[in-house]
Amino acid sequence: MLFKLSFRNMKKSFKDYAIYFLTLVLGVAIFYMFNSLDSQQAMLQVSESQKQIITLMIGMLGIVSVFVAVVLGLLIVYANNFLINRRKKEFGIYMTLGMGKRQISKIILLETILIGILSLVAGIVIGVFASQFMSILVGKMFEADMSNFQFVFSQDACVKTCICFAVVYIAVMIFNTFTISRYRLINLLTAIKKNEEVKIKNPVISILIFMIAVVVLGYAYWLVTGGIDKLNSMDKLIWPILMGIGSTIAIFWSLSGFVLKLVQAKKSTYLKGTNMFVLRQLNNKINTTVISMSVICLMLFMTISVLSASLSLNDNVQKEMVKLTPIDLNLQKKANLPESGKTITGKTEKYSQARREDSKINIEESLKNNGFDMKLLKDVVNIPIYEIGDMRWKNFFGNMFQEIKQEFSMLSYETKEEIIKISDYNKIAKLYGISQFELADNEYMVLCNYNNMATIRNRVLQKGNTLTIAGKQYIPKYEECQDGFIEMSASGINTGILLVPDSCDLQQEQIGKHFMIANYNADTENEKKEIEKIFADKNSQLLKNFEKNDIEIDGITRIAIIEASKGLATSIVFIAIYLGIVFLIASSAILALKQLTESSDNKQRYLILRKIGCDEKMINKALFRQIAIVFMLPLFLAIIHSIFGIKFALTAMTTMASAEELLPSIIATVCIMGAVYGLYFLATYLGSKNIIKEEV
Repeated sequence: MLFKLSFRNMKKSFKDYAIYFLTLVLGVAIFYMFNSLDSQQAMLQVSESQKQIITLMIGMLGIVSVFVAVVLGLLIVYANNFLINRRKKEFGIYMTLGMGKRQISKIILLETILIGILSLVAGIVIGVFASQFMSILVGKMFEADMSNFQFVFSQDACVKTCICFAVVYIAVMIFNTFTISRYRLINLLTAIKKNEEVKIKNPVISILIFMIAVVVLGYAYWLVTGGIDKLNSMDKLIWPILMGIGSTIAIFWSLSGFVLKLVQAKKSTYLKGTNMFVLRQLNNKINTTVISMSVICLMLFMTISVLSASLSLNDNVQKEMVKLTPIDLNLQKKANLPESGKTITGKTEKYSQARREDSKINIEESLKNNGFDMKLLKDVVNIPIYEIGDMRWKNFFGNMFQEIKQEFSMLSYETKEEIIKISDYNKIAKLYGISQFELADNEYMVLCNYNNMATIRNRVLQKGNTLTIAGKQYIPKYEECQDGFIEMSASGINTGILLVPDSCDLQQEQIGKHFMIANYNADTENEKKEIEKIFADKNSQLLKNFEKNDIEIDGITRIAIIEASKGLATSIVFIAIYLGIVFLIASSAILALKQLTESSDNKQRYLILRKIGCDEKMINKALFRQIAIVFMLPLFLAIIHSIFGIKFALTAMTTMASAEELLPSIIATVCIMGAVYGLYFLATYLGSKNIIKEEV
């Protein structure tokens, strides 16, 4: 009997369950998708390093899934609370007819089980098909061989999803039982007649607070864009964040206090059609939902910023790597080692005779002496990098040293400057395909592609700082650092290299490092990977010879940089998309449920509209405008926040894309948000439309 009643109630009230069901299905599908990536891992033909990165990414997604499960759990409990409140009158009738609270709880329990089973099945089915596209995307981003790809159902992801949502449903059942037990018959029957108390705000105070909030928000925007140089630590960055949160709450609080008064001043607009009704409804909604509107706005801001930035990250990383990894191989080793010397940690290290003798020759000779066939390489360039004891960062800063040290206390000012002769650098620049330079006999210049350090060095160069190198004074050719590098990397990490003319009297014993660049003498990627193993595989004969002869050569390869960078970028992208979509679903669902609650509470007001002569078209139009404005208000402010948030990211992070390069990811974000946000808006409007048609 109770089962039949529960089933009939669910069918009859399906329009009420639409938002609840939609949230459950999307939550299940998203959860399954991002937890099923390991099912395709075995079929992706990737390198060992990429397999490790994918395993790490799956582990990180598993940790994030715990947070996502908590968010979705709270959201489902919140949505379920709406359904319970919506049916107070129904429960009151049941109790009037003699049904006990325990039986009502059983009805709710059965309904929760039914809707839970339906949502789990629907969500997992959608998630299974969507996860195939997710696996293809992972393969594309890692440039994996997809020849063994096939349709896969992840049993582990399914079990994890079922367990997670079963726990959520159990929590919902306990919450429902507790809620029903607190109800009193008189409160259930008269619930529809109770209205939320609305406090009238002073419009003058509201306008004043609104103006202060806008000014504070504008100052926060300036700090994260124009004043970014002042935000050189996390404790300083927290203030703009707090100002943004506080201003957002203040804006929503003050809006309800003066917008209605402003519109009322223009009678032709206020008295037109149902504008009076719509404006008063909106005023009450904003007035009673200040905190929730602020939270939704901030969640949408996070969604827009995270999705826009993350979707552009992978493409930008690839572009950066093309620029910063122009050849196959970089090798370097210490030069002119003494019998003993201090390491970076301050400990004294003794060097063997073999290592000290090897440090006097270039890397190409070391490779030949240890059995490497140089025919495997082409475009080989060897250069010396000089390091002079009295030319350190603190010496470069000169008279500005104390000022800069006070402002940037974390810099290692005892670091030796790397000095390269201009002709040696031009050999590398020619092979890299980047700018070459010329210097007069009394000039020097600085190469730097790490923006934060370049900003500090530029302050010194603009003063025309003179350097004494090898007993001769040199003046800067440029008033700012020039873009350039010698060591390959995934992003700009060159903190500064001094280029000096060839006439600079640098001695053989002042060479601090030997540096070599080369390309693999191979035509295909597979042939290049075979040569790569000689330098990367611990079991290669070359590395065994190095160990045997006590030779230490550090290096990096283009293949290794690309694999590591793509793995890191892909992990960040997937986690960001995961969280972004969850935040979007949560904010959309909360907003939708708020509007459905308002529509349920305001049925009598719509009944009055019908009685005074408004037709259904006018009423539906008024409802549509109310819901559209409420949905657009937090979104509009979130978009403004996002413009400055993305601009901050562009300014603060050298690896971020430019504003123009962000356009495709912004368009993708708009499409994702349009689909999810629009779906919730449509479901909210249709649900509210059905609610206001019901008899009071």
